[in-house]
Amino acid sequence: MIDLDLAPGAASPWLVAADLLDPEEDWLGDPVGWVGERLGEFLWSKQVEIMEAVRDNRHTAVRSCHESGKSFTASRVACWWLDSHPPGTAFVVSTAPKWSQVRAILWREINRAHTKGHLMGRTNQTEWWVGKEIIAFGRKPSDYDTEAFQGIHAQYVLVVIDEANGVPKGLWDAAETLVANSNSRVLAIGNPDDPSSTFAEVSKPGSGWKTIRIAAEDTPNFTGEYIPPEVSQQLISPLWVEERAKSWGTESPLYISKVTGEFPPYAADSCVPWGWVEQVRMDEGRHVFKQQANERSVLGVDVGAGGDFTVIWHRIGNRAVKKWIDHSPDPEAVVAKIMFILRETGADTIQIDEIGIGWGVAGFLKREIREAELEAEVVTVNVAEAAQDRLHFMNLRSELWWEVGRENSRLQRWDLSAVDDDTVAQLIAPKYTIRSNGLIQVEKKEDVRARIGRSTDDADALLLAFYETPREVWRAA
Repeated sequence: MIDLDLAPGAASPWLVAADLLDPEEDWLGDPVGWVGERLGEFLWSKQVEIMEAVRDNRHTAVRSCHESGKSFTASRVACWWLDSHPPGTAFVVSTAPKWSQVRAILWREINRAHTKGHLMGRTNQTEWWVGKEIIAFGRKPSDYDTEAFQGIHAQYVLVVIDEANGVPKGLWDAAETLVANSNSRVLAIGNPDDPSSTFAEVSKPGSGWKTIRIAAEDTPNFTGEYIPPEVSQQLISPLWVEERAKSWGTESPLYISKVTGEFPPYAADSCVPWGWVEQVRMDEGRHVFKQQANERSVLGVDVGAGGDFTVIWHRIGNRAVKKWIDHSPDPEAVVAKIMFILRETGADTIQIDEIGIGWGVAGFLKREIREAELEAEVVTVNVAEAAQDRLHFMNLRSELWWEVGRENSRLQRWDLSAVDDDTVAQLIAPKYTIRSNGLIQVEKKEDVRARIGRSTDDADALLLAFYETPREVWRAA
């Protein structure tokens, strides 16, 4: 029995909740009508399809492009579920890869709906209570902490797996234990990023799940479907898609996922597979960077030439921290920018690709650091030179991309949670081959540019920041 801690003579909160329901309305059979009547909100066609799919199917998987209103829709499904079932019979559990996603995305929307609809009980950042009884919660347990989802018993359970691509299989299995009866439901929704994920498996034909895809071209800003102006402003726009096509390329896994709403195929010859990169972008300590004792603070600098931008990445220990871009073609202006960043970050090392005008910038920078009496070392790196490991790599560029980009991602040795999508799109772009002599060769920078229509300056700077050059071969100030 649940202790509701009621005052003498007070009505049960479930009776109070029951009084809030309109007995003439069958909201359980009409989730779309519930959103319109209870919240006064507008749903466009794919949102309608999702709500009706959850009503009619035990398992629904929605793979969606960027900015389609997916978390908004999931929150309305959760609120409808609790409000339309007989009081005390329903429960909602939500999860996501990161704590911040649980609290700041889905539950933020749940709280808004609760307030707007004057729904029963009270909510906080991740819980919904009626009296002393919890009827919904959001959790980000450890990847295989199935116990976090145990002990939930209700006639009608809804599990919402938000940002489903990053949720590990252990939690999917735990979610299934909550929906053993025929009245319960699972809604998994998110960007289709990783084709090796459990989300990808349940989204395949024949999986037993009701699957829905939302591509950019399905959304009202592309189809012309009527939506209120305030809704239009929150959805993916043709301008953004056009910009991403130029920045990422339409063949990029990022474009395929975030624009077409499909899972990208793994490229067997990709030097840095996207799925590995996505795993090292999942760190819960996102944007919280405090240097620990003995951690290196390094600036990686890719100096622009021929119209390219100069890009500077800062890393502390194994964590990428911040990126700067300088648009000036003037080497002295580039040096001034680096000096400003050096003072701001207190970096102990600056690693610069010396090919082209990078050599001159490095020289100017060494002089400026000496005159300023700073302690930072300037290390020049020539990626066209022979690799340190000449038994496995054609040149230093191949070794840099393989050992820093690929291996750090595969072994999850670096934290890229603060790395932007443009840098990631460049990081996953180069391909590799195994030459007849058995050596690994990563695609040349100019060949990548010719193939995808853009340079990899941002990714090159990131790799330089993380490159551990043997001390004996450093050419330092």
